[in-house]
Amino acid sequence: MAERDPEIAAKLGEDRSEGISWAELMEQDSRTPPAILTEESYTFRGSDPIPAERYTSEEFAKLEREKMWPYVWQFACREEDIPEEGDYIVYENAGRSFLVSRQDDGSIRAFHNVCLHRGRKLRTEDGHADKFVCPFHGFAWNKDASFDSMPCQWDFPHLKEQNLDLPEAEVGRWAGYVFIREEKGGPTLEEYLAPLPEHFKRWRHEECATVMRVAKEVPANWKVVMEAFMEAWHTIVTHPQLLPFTGDSNAAYWTWGDNVNVNLTPFGVMSPHLEKGPDGERGQQWIVDQFILYNGRSGDNYEDAAKDNPMAITVPEGTSARAALGAAMRKAYTESTGYDHEDATDAELLDALVYNVFPNFAPWGGYMPNIVYNWLPGKTPDTCVMEVRILARIPKGQPIPRGAPLKFLTLEQKWTEAPELGILGDVFEQDMDNLPYVQEGLHASKTGQVNLGNYQEIRIRQFQDTMVKYIEGDLGTKGGAA
Repeated sequence: MAERDPEIAAKLGEDRSEGISWAELMEQDSRTPPAILTEESYTFRGSDPIPAERYTSEEFAKLEREKMWPYVWQFACREEDIPEEGDYIVYENAGRSFLVSRQDDGSIRAFHNVCLHRGRKLRTEDGHADKFVCPFHGFAWNKDASFDSMPCQWDFPHLKEQNLDLPEAEVGRWAGYVFIREEKGGPTLEEYLAPLPEHFKRWRHEECATVMRVAKEVPANWKVVMEAFMEAWHTIVTHPQLLPFTGDSNAAYWTWGDNVNVNLTPFGVMSPHLEKGPDGERGQQWIVDQFILYNGRSGDNYEDAAKDNPMAITVPEGTSARAALGAAMRKAYTESTGYDHEDATDAELLDALVYNVFPNFAPWGGYMPNIVYNWLPGKTPDTCVMEVRILARIPKGQPIPRGAPLKFLTLEQKWTEAPELGILGDVFEQDMDNLPYVQEGLHASKTGQVNLGNYQEIRIRQFQDTMVKYIEGDLGTKGGAA
């Protein structure tokens, strides 16, 4: 990077959008925000471009498979996906296939989904089994990965003294989420996730369940798709219907260490890219009405009522749209869940508090219903699978139900073909209008470079920095701390 004037360099990363800031919104919140929403954590990481080949090259994808994926904690499922003894899911990523199985004592184990005889996958779909019998020749393993039996054992005397248990992966569990790590060693899950567990104590995802789950194959690299969800300011052009109630470029972007970052995008406040106009034309009530019509956090009782009557939430004189929406959500959540939300801030009830954990896990903070994203690489660098879960708080005193089954959409299908997503399907389709052409453009790029903003794209910069640490051996293969 070329040298810059010291006075200019000192200011890099300090620019912020005009309009009300996240800090100012927290000062105006109707409840006292916790420190996790007020203590900024931003570090300038330079302004060098990103090589486009990281998104297009099979050679780079191979490095990811060899140097990164085996050494990171990967989100595999939720507890409610496998609630009963013998329940299992097939988790596949980056050329590996795993069986994640609930044991008799309630523990969860993960092992490679490959027969040690001729290599057939033992299972191709989620299900329930006390024993995994290979459909090819009948070699069998118990649900704890221990070897059970084989036909024609007389023909395999050379295997008698060998350990035929299926190779295992590490399993970590936090707040209802189940993670696996292929190669043992390195930071514990709690160390890897920090400070996420501390932040999510208020939001108690262990009391929630998956009520909706949709995945779609996308014709773009997994990093291209993921990074589209790591900043809010593309709303200006890509999602213009959200601008009346979204502080897109007023969002806060914070990072911690190598693995965790967050985008705090305020709702119930007008984008600085819109002209406010007279109060009667674009006042606080107008913001509320637009939020009700187009906000993607579907499933709230207050929203369902408001669709029939757009004026169902009336903004009292002298009250902000955020305060009015926060009060409505606070009341609705308390009534529907049985949990007291009196101390919940407007931000926790309204805003997109979108966390990312390296490399591909993105749970929304705040109160329910919440979105959980994850992205998996495809068979080539030009495709991936994006999965969306919706979590809902289970009413107080009720048992956690089994998680909703996965609905999978192919390349040819649209997100809107999963009507259960509601307005989110339309929003995702707007993103799909860009992402395949981003992938094509990266292949066609004359400069071979991607340029990032210093602040609004700092989460992408942190992700790229961490990924390079794995590729170069500073993390993972050399046992470095993450």
